Amino acid sequence: MDDFDWAAMADLLELEGVTNSPSVRQALQELHDLTPRRVLDVGSGPGVAACLLATTFPQADVVAVDGTPELLARAEERAGRLGVRLRTAVAEFPEGLAGLPSADLVWSGQVVHHVGDQQGALNHLAGLLEPDGVLAIVEGGLPARWLPRDLGFGRPGLQARLDAAMAQWFTRMRAELPGSVAVVEDWPGMLRTAGLVQVRSKSFLVDHPAPLAEGPRRSVRRSLERQRELLDGLLEAEDAATLDRLLDPDDPVSVDRREDLFLLTAKTVHFGRRPAR
Repeated sequence: MDDFDWAAMADLLELEGVTNSPSVRQALQELHDLTPRRVLDVGSGPGVAACLLATTFPQADVVAVDGTPELLARAEERAGRLGVRLRTAVAEFPEGLAGLPSADLVWSGQVVHHVGDQQGALNHLAGLLEPDGVLAIVEGGLPARWLPRDLGFGRPGLQARLDAAMAQWFTRMRAELPGSVAVVEDWPGMLRTAGLVQVRSKSFLVDHPAPLAEGPRRSVRRSLERQRELLDGLLEAEDAATLDRLLDPDDPVSVDRREDLFLLTAKTVHFGRRPAR
């Protein structure tokens, strides 16, 4: 995995998880025919999706798996607050997966792209499945939209330029990962290469209209703060200044005060099934 300080990002990860949870709920409806005995959420972070899995499959042994103990502690606290049954297991991804039990459903949300060898990571995940078990991978989708094209200040089209800069950053991040392997990111094709069948993909909408409630608004702020940090030196001076105004809580045009702030995105989930014996 990469060298992000995931524990320091706990608040952001949990906030993003809650904000994007409508897409997880919709994806789990696609699995309504499953009656799993064990479910693994690999790369669970603070456990938002894991708790939804535990709610959806109350009869199952649901295990949140992550390499950061501080995030798993959050998952346990969240499960306690929600009154759902959830176990946790510390395991690095993907090298620590060999010690995990097999499962009828393996979920992994936006984790594989942090591994140098993405196909190898999918092979490991597929190897955790029981015969006829299902792997669900969240990767791709659509970049989030938060603001009108013309903000009323700065150069119109800021978000399109942020997307381009983030794509540049992401390409560099991927290239610098240990053991990075170039691969065509055809996720259904990669699942088939991992030996899975009945492969399909489906995208799920996350739509929080303006004016934003407090939680999604804080999520937008934290995401923009993260982009401002990651893209330092990659943005033109005018766009950096525009972002700084959006993030200035004392500015009337900041994301904390704008009535036109919204959140619209889509998450894509790729499903595959291990052949039955």
